[in-house]
Amino acid sequence: MTATSPTNRSQIFWLIADTSALAGRSIRLELRRLDGLLVTVLLPVLILLVFVYIFGGALRTPGSYVDYVVPGVVVLTCGYGASLTATALTQDLTTPTIDRLRSLPASPAALFAGHVTAALLRTLFSATLVLVVAVGLGFGAVASPRAWLAAVAVTLLYILAIGWASVLVGVIARSVEAAGGFSFFVLFLPYLSSGFVPPETLPTALRAFAENQPLTPVIESVRALLLGTDLGNHGWKATMWCTSIVVLAIPASARLFNRRTRQ
Repeated sequence: MTATSPTNRSQIFWLIADTSALAGRSIRLELRRLDGLLVTVLLPVLILLVFVYIFGGALRTPGSYVDYVVPGVVVLTCGYGASLTATALTQDLTTPTIDRLRSLPASPAALFAGHVTAALLRTLFSATLVLVVAVGLGFGAVASPRAWLAAVAVTLLYILAIGWASVLVGVIARSVEAAGGFSFFVLFLPYLSSGFVPPETLPTALRAFAENQPLTPVIESVRALLLGTDLGNHGWKATMWCTSIVVLAIPASARLFNRRTRQ
């Protein structure tokens, strides 16, 4: 065992180092595309302003509408930011970039993890900006430090779930445009959840979908933790959904990547 331990440590060290390098590369590329970066950062803030100032007066929710809608916008922000991993990865796979990366002593796991890490950092920045604007609009979070940490943990788990699902989509997609369809799907999905209106106000079919799709327990968990309401069973449901997505997406992505790059 002692003979293999240094090798194991070396593999872990280089995986972390390669992931950090590739995440830094992804972030630098995003900073050079200022238009895309502005859309990623400002779009969630604009959505928040639209719902608070335009739709908020017409929608009935328990308590202040600002308090109700902010968790939904935060989750929307995190999902959309993480979903952009699909287009970034597909861009690498459909250009000579992948040939250059394969010529280096770096594992595909580092390529995937690098994209997910970059998305995580970018998305956390966007979500923080949304929360800052929300406080200015009157968002009244009453969470304790422990509840804040729990809310952040749920949010991070959701980002990782969408990030790794995006990796799977990025490996499958044969064009950047096709991969971009996943971002639209993730951006649209919160509207069919409890993010913006209570599910009981929806038509029967939409209500059934909203109450049983993955985003609703994630949003309800964040909402309950930040506003100090009853968490119920939303916490374990959100954890189950997100963990299942990660556990399924990672090996599927690795297998499909190996099959694609052997062609």
